[in-house]
Amino acid sequence: MRDATLALEDGTVFRGKGFGARSGALGEVVFNTAMTGYQEVLTDPSYCGQIVTMTYPEVGNYGIAPEDMESGKIQVEGFVVRNLSPVASSWRGGSRRLEDFLSENGVPGISGIDTRQLVRLLRTKGAQRGVILDGSPDASEAVEAARQVPSIVGIDMVQRVTSSAAYDWIDPVFQFSGKAELPASDAPLVVAYDFGIKRNILRLLVSHGFRVRVVPASTPASEVEALGPSGIFLSNGPGDPDAVPYAIASARQLAAKFPLFGICLGHQILGLALGAKTYKLKFGHRGANHPVQEMPSGKVEVSSQNHGFAVDAKSLPTELEVSHMNLNDNTVSGMRHKSLPVFSVQYHPEASPGPHDSEYLFAQFVEAVRSRHAVTVRR
Repeated sequence: MRDATLALEDGTVFRGKGFGARSGALGEVVFNTAMTGYQEVLTDPSYCGQIVTMTYPEVGNYGIAPEDMESGKIQVEGFVVRNLSPVASSWRGGSRRLEDFLSENGVPGISGIDTRQLVRLLRTKGAQRGVILDGSPDASEAVEAARQVPSIVGIDMVQRVTSSAAYDWIDPVFQFSGKAELPASDAPLVVAYDFGIKRNILRLLVSHGFRVRVVPASTPASEVEALGPSGIFLSNGPGDPDAVPYAIASARQLAAKFPLFGICLGHQILGLALGAKTYKLKFGHRGANHPVQEMPSGKVEVSSQNHGFAVDAKSLPTELEVSHMNLNDNTVSGMRHKSLPVFSVQYHPEASPGPHDSEYLFAQFVEAVRSRHAVTVRR
């Protein structure tokens, strides 16, 4: 294995061993606390522009499996691990090695560094701009390179990951707890905005009986209305929600007319569309073990999360109420409109990776959409 260097804007430099592509990586350095699911993390478009550190020490041991892809390629800028497993073995046939997967996608990784020290630093100082460089360059030069990395605040990252054209999604989830049949031709149509949508979201929408049409992020609300949908979905995605005013405008128009469900960036966009404000978290929420409380019932869910921005609870307009709260820091994890069938969550009920505690939210969307669909059909 070759030498590699991770440098942060605060002046910290880690020396380790490189794997994957030899090209350098630059981005916002963040951490994920999931114990499994590194392939889903790597291919989640919400990580565009970021160098991801896994807190679990052993990574790569079960290889890479085609069915675990959350998009068509690796989306992270770089990957940081403590131990890179030299063996890839899985009953699912995941014998393809992690380092080969990164090489094929042109993404560099670094192993052999103290990830506990790195995560403590990120928790104390906040997410850092950083670089992964091949070899052992001068520390001061590496740090200066990290300081030249642009901040993600104010930058439209969505256009880097959204689809270039609309398409239909028809594949259900591989293993589904409910009835997983392909939807009928007269099933309710849900139009899903692709801000960086994960495939498991689309699988679950189909598995819950929807026809799904995916549209690019900048699609005007008028074009979506012309499709005759019964519901609207706002997807996850990367970056600053304030940097996508076109999406905010579309969400504002559509929320007044259709049942609407938002996840992650879609949740933040919906908040901005309805008059709330967002802000950047110190180090974000990323992992598969975050406790969330549903406010009406008091029930606690273990959730999968991946975001660096949040909706400001104090800024919510009177027509919105907090439906879920993050129990780690009491930030808004979900909100609901008091009179319209419009709701959203900051976390990922589709999991992948993560627990399935929150899958019921898709069933709630089904109820809202089918009610409108039945009225539309009768008309």
